[in-house]
Amino acid sequence: MRRTAVVLAALVLDLVAGDPPDRWHPVAWVGRLVAWLTRRAPQTGPRRQLAYGLVVVAAASLAMLGPYRAAERGLRRLPAGRHWPGPWLRGTLGLALEAALLKSTFALRGLLRAGAQVQRDLERGDLEQARQHLPALVSRDTAGLPTELVASAAVESLAENLTDSVVAPLLAYRLFGLPGAALYRAVNTCDAMVGYRGRYEYLGKVAARLDDALNLAPARLSALLLVAAAPLAGGSLRGALRILGRDRDATASPNAGWTMSAAAGALGVQLEKADHYRLGDPIQPVTPATIAQAGRLVGAAVGLAVGLLALWEGRRYAGVSPPR
Repeated sequence: MRRTAVVLAALVLDLVAGDPPDRWHPVAWVGRLVAWLTRRAPQTGPRRQLAYGLVVVAAASLAMLGPYRAAERGLRRLPAGRHWPGPWLRGTLGLALEAALLKSTFALRGLLRAGAQVQRDLERGDLEQARQHLPALVSRDTAGLPTELVASAAVESLAENLTDSVVAPLLAYRLFGLPGAALYRAVNTCDAMVGYRGRYEYLGKVAARLDDALNLAPARLSALLLVAAAPLAGGSLRGALRILGRDRDATASPNAGWTMSAAAGALGVQLEKADHYRLGDPIQPVTPATIAQAGRLVGAAVGLAVGLLALWEGRRYAGVSPPR
């Protein structure tokens, strides 16, 4: 049950303390490395940019993977003698240190607070301020977005980032330990910084495709968690299933449509990115209250994920192999 305990401790730490300042955050360090490498990228030549993009991903991955792998090995070598402080070091202190390292690879509180900030702006009628805060959640151009599309973007991002910000790194940790979570976060950071079209189309292809591959299973698991969590957040389980089945492939991303369509169906709203997609049916308007409900939906989904992890590890702990 150790990894379940570590996940719980990391989530509590995240919700209570949030992220440390950038100067102490490993992901921020890797982000600066990626930015430094990107500024030195070749300006022309698709093949050169593609190859350089591979170098960027490899450098970021090694920068995260090495320290986290070393830390995990160090935690395993903590004294484990029969007398104090041996058992305490291996148990309580080791678990706390591992939880702190794991917490640096995900950001549930930051995601929920960013959504809540846009909600508060809209509730005050300050549309311009909401547009200014929205880039913390989305990469699209927010200038000129009307109120409903600002609210829609916030809901979409809360649903989509359930995968990137929480489920994927925790799943990677469960399967591969701290190095797995660190590697996922490094690739996802590269994708967030350079994995988009335009100037970085070829430079970011490696990061974008690798991120898509790593998120295939987590995105689908996240969508199912949103479906299951719908009644807990005052939503519709049936609606979530229906819209997930209908609209999950309506986005250019092979993964984003899964969670966003599940959320749209659960909340009974239509989520829209102009000239790109429409997900769900406009049963209810998208309002600031929808953002709050989406936050509750994401929180309930995370709770279910932790419950499933505890159940799975509990079965193993009891000597019963989990179903394959």
